Amino acid sequence: MSQSQGMSQAVAPLLEALQRECNSLGLGHAPFYTPGHKRGQGAPQPLIDLLGSRVFQADLPELPGLDNLQAPQGAIASAQFLAAEAFGAERTWFLVNGSTCGVVAAILATCQAGDRILLPRNVHQSAISGLILSGAIPVFLAPEYDPVLDLVHSISPRSVTAALVEHPDAKALLMVSPTYYGVCGDVETIAKIAHQHGIPLLVDEAHAPHFAFHPDLPTPALAAGADLVVQSTHKVLSAFTQSAMLHFQGNYVSPNRVSRSLQLIQSTSPSYLLLASLDAARQQMALAGKALMSQTLHLADVARLQIQQIPDLSVLCPDQAGSPGFVALDRTRLTVTVSGLGLTGFAADEILHQQWGVTAELPSPRHLTFIISLGNVPTDIDRLVQALGSLPKGNDAGIVALPPFTGSSTYALTPREAFFAVAESVPIAQAADRICAELICPYPPGIPVLLPGEPIAPIALDYVQQILAAGGFVSGCSDPSLQTIEVVRQ
Repeated sequence: MSQSQGMSQAVAPLLEALQRECNSLGLGHAPFYTPGHKRGQGAPQPLIDLLGSRVFQADLPELPGLDNLQAPQGAIASAQFLAAEAFGAERTWFLVNGSTCGVVAAILATCQAGDRILLPRNVHQSAISGLILSGAIPVFLAPEYDPVLDLVHSISPRSVTAALVEHPDAKALLMVSPTYYGVCGDVETIAKIAHQHGIPLLVDEAHAPHFAFHPDLPTPALAAGADLVVQSTHKVLSAFTQSAMLHFQGNYVSPNRVSRSLQLIQSTSPSYLLLASLDAARQQMALAGKALMSQTLHLADVARLQIQQIPDLSVLCPDQAGSPGFVALDRTRLTVTVSGLGLTGFAADEILHQQWGVTAELPSPRHLTFIISLGNVPTDIDRLVQALGSLPKGNDAGIVALPPFTGSSTYALTPREAFFAVAESVPIAQAADRICAELICPYPPGIPVLLPGEPIAPIALDYVQQILAAGGFVSGCSDPSLQTIEVVRQ
């Protein structure tokens, strides 16, 4: 790391190292190492036709000039140092298994088997995986729910304080901010509360790697005092899909334990294409991030203003913030309510995709959520607005069932106990009040409706069946049709 001190953000050490390695391995080179396609010589022709031959030449393993992700000392170490500096962290780890692996590692680094961890009930399913692997005991907090907007927001400082009074032995607190809809919680206040109780704040900030690069975006979780922050660099920046970062600061978490946790769950054969894309994305944002985000914010503001003029549609706006679970909004995230047209979000999404080539990031019962990023151009906005303005009237009032994760958060077994328990498959009509043995969630956004260890409430069954009937997709279950469900054998 010391060699990285004083490096300019204009360089991209890992990207440059990969470039040098590609150039040095000429025709006289005989590869007797992985991967098996040997720099493209054995690659299938249809794949070469799709991707070109150059990408295979850069698909290299951990050669001497490329460093080692598990114990970086060269190009990866320098790239991670520059990323930490750019994003405002003391230390940063590159992730090739997405934010999922970062969330799991954050839990493994802060909780042992039997430790309690506070977390919102609308966490991503990766947090449940972290509970299963660590053996930590969840204390679920109900997030704020807006019945008018039919949106679930963040957890409130008040609920965090109450939970810590009831569970003073908790070892960590995890929150999601921003949500999939761009809604940010009060990270600063919640960080102070966590630290007053001597525990770290872990933030799933998967959707906000851009916050650090423009003053008109919400405050980044690191700047607000979080200790471990997970970001999906690929979601709104320019890194390849599956690439992410885990950022660290402070004295509440051991960085060595974070490293050991990542060694458990990261591949020992990381893709240098993904790693180099992280380095390139950091360089791009460090050099031009403010200008790129200014353009992105402008496009989003234009879209929001024009969509607001379309009859029977509404769009989530920054001025709707003001509750403890909704203190700010990422303006680059557009959540459009389509239920006023008598359409579900699923039906509207299908129309937009098939007839206009406009594809939302997230369809939900009443809404469509669109991500506007540095890759969008004005013609994209024109097409989006035109497509939304063309949506027909429907006769479906939408799904009105209250999302189950805003209600009871009781469980009969811990997620780990239920995961390893003997299970059996039962018809869904017989599943009510049984103990769930699998993870069931509409995806995206990957927020579980049913968790391993929870009693299966009838409202939860009704909700997921309505999602399926409306054209949504439910993942995690052994039977995708949801005719049967896995429960703990009695």
